[in-house]
Order: sequence, then C-alpha cells, then structure tokens
Amino acid sequence: MLRRLESFLLSLGVVAVIALGLLITANVVARAVFDTALPDNVTMVRELMVAAILLPLAAATAARAHVVVEFVSDRMGPRARSWLIVLGSVAGILALSPLIYAGWLELVRDWNSGAFFYGDLNLPRWPGRLLFVLGIGACWLRLAELAVRDLRTIARGEVVDPKHKITEAE
Repeated sequence: MLRRLESFLLSLGVVAVIALGLLITANVVARAVFDTALPDNVTMVRELMVAAILLPLAAATAARAHVVVEFVSDRMGPRARSWLIVLGSVAGILALSPLIYAGWLELVRDWNSGAFFYGDLNLPRWPGRLLFVLGIGACWLRLAELAVRDLRTIARGEVVDPKHKITEAE
C-alpha cells in the first residue's frame, strides 16, 4: 500500500517538474514575444517547486537514495553500520515530526480562512500546504517502516544492507 502511495506521489512530482518547465518556458516566450509576463507565475513556480521536491521524497527514501557520507561508517563493522542506519531513520522521523505538525496547522488555517496569494489570479494557499503535508507525511511513514524493518533484521542477527531497495513484494 505504501509503495503505491509513493509511486503516485512520484508521478505527481514528475508532473510538477514538467509543469514547471512548461510554465517557465511560456513565461520566457510571453516576455520575449509579447513583452508581458504570465500572471502569478512566480507564485505558481514556488508552489510547483514544493511538489517537485517533496512528493518524490518517500520514493527516494524507499530506494535508500539519499545523499550519504560513508567515510566514517565504512570503517565500522557491519553490525555498527546497521545500527547507524536505524539511528538515521529515527533521526529522520524526529526531524520530520515538527514539520508535519506545523504543515498541518498551516493547512487547516489556510483551508478554514480561505487564504489566498495576492495577485492577478488570487490562487488559494491550501493546495501547496496539502502537497507539503502529503510529501513529508509519506516520507515519515516510509522512515518508520524502514526503522521497524531494519530493527527486525538486526534482531534476527542479520545485517542491514544499505543498498537494498524496497520492492513491490515487500
């Protein structure tokens, strides 16, 4: 189930990147040809950037594809590295928790108040907040799942493979 959510959010992230490219291209063409800018293009680019960066985050976490610095951990034994991997997941859970809480409060506030961005189009604020909470929330869920999975692996006396990607069957 989590894998399907990650795949869906990854697809939305891809759509956001394509929309960003089209929006920026259209704005450049509008400025060059018609000497005018698209209305609220800066706001739309800013909100699409949130989607492009945060929605694929859970899929990157499942693939264990985050940037890592291994020059210290490579000098440790496999069991110590396994515990560092779990510690990294727990640190991620703790770091994302206040972001989810704050994002949720912003989403509820903007939804209830009907807040919008001032500009020609008066775009609502809540869709960007919703994408933020979805992206960070899905990443939090994947980190929690990885922490539990990796703890079970350690409890069985096995070593956590940092290169192991989560598959559909798992």
